[in-house]
Amino acid sequence: MQNSLKKTLLDILVCPRDRQPLVIENDQLVCSHGHHYPVVSGIPVMLLDDVDVTHNAITDSIAQAKQNTFEITQNRKGVHPFVQKVIAATNGNLYVPLIDKLNAYPIPKIRLPKGSGQLLLDIGCNWGRWSISAAQAGYKAVGIDPSLEAILAAREVAEELGYTESVEFLVADARYLPFNDNVFDVVFSYSVLQHFSKENVHVTLAQISNILKPQGLCLIQMPNIYGVRSSYNNRKPEMHDERNIFRVRYWSIEELKEVFSRHIGESKLSVDGFFGLGIQFSDISILPLHYKAVVFSSEILRQLSLLFPPMLHLADSVYIASTKNA
Repeated sequence: MQNSLKKTLLDILVCPRDRQPLVIENDQLVCSHGHHYPVVSGIPVMLLDDVDVTHNAITDSIAQAKQNTFEITQNRKGVHPFVQKVIAATNGNLYVPLIDKLNAYPIPKIRLPKGSGQLLLDIGCNWGRWSISAAQAGYKAVGIDPSLEAILAAREVAEELGYTESVEFLVADARYLPFNDNVFDVVFSYSVLQHFSKENVHVTLAQISNILKPQGLCLIQMPNIYGVRSSYNNRKPEMHDERNIFRVRYWSIEELKEVFSRHIGESKLSVDGFFGLGIQFSDISILPLHYKAVVFSSEILRQLSLLFPPMLHLADSVYIASTKNA
C-alpha cells in the first residue's frame, strides 16, 4: 500500500454504515459486516454509494477510487496546481484575481486557543488550509472532504509545508462521519455547512455530537441572514435554485443558537466578518488593492464587535462555539 495508512488514524476509524471496527485487507478497509472502503495512495475513501448524493465530488471520488490511478505530483515547484485552480471556490470571490497567480499558500489563523496536541477534526477541509492552520496552532488535525482529488492535494501541501506528522486526511461525508464516539477534542468547519440543506445540517450536528468528547468544542462558521451583504445576496434567485449545490443557506442568529445548543450543547456566537463570507484579515497582503479596504474594514468592525456585542446581528459571517454536554 503506497503511503500506508497510519495506525493512529486506523485506531479511530469505524465503518460509517454500522460503526464497526475496521481492518486492512488488500488495500481496503473492511468491517466485520463485510463493508469495504478503498485506500488510494494511503488515503481512506469512506464514502457510501447507496445514499443520497449531495455533492458531485462524492460520485466522482467513488469512481476515481475504483480506478485507483492517482499519482503523487513529482518535481513540482511553486503553489500546488490544484490550489491555484480552486482558490476562489474555497476562499471566496475576493480571491478570483488570484486564480493561477498564487505565490504562497494563504493559510489563515484559526480562532482557537493555543493547542498542545489535542485532536481536531476539520470538516470539508478541501486543500487543507484550516487543517494546516490547526497544526500550526498546536493541534493534531484530521481533515475530511468528499473530494479525493482535493484530499490528495491537501496531503501534498501539508508535506510540502512540513506538517506530515501533525495532519491526517481522508475522504468522507460529513453526514456519515467514520470515527469512534468521543474521540475528538475539537470539531471545526469553515465555509462548508453553509452550503448544506438545513436538514443535512441537523444530521451533521448529530454526527459531530457523537464523535466529540464530553466538554469538547465545536467551532463552525455560518452565514447570518441579517448581515448587510448576506441580506442582499439572499434575494438573488440563484440562492434559491435547487440545482445549485453551492448556494448558501442563510440562518438567523437565534436559529443558529437554538439548533447548535440542541444538538451539541451550550452555544455562543461571535463575529467572523462583515461585507461577505470567507474574508480573512491574514490574507490582506496578497489581495488586490481594491479588496484590501474591504478586508481592513471587516476586521475593524469585528474588533469593534468585541466592545459592542449587538453588532453580531449585522455581521455577514459568524462563528458558533458549542461545548458538548457532559
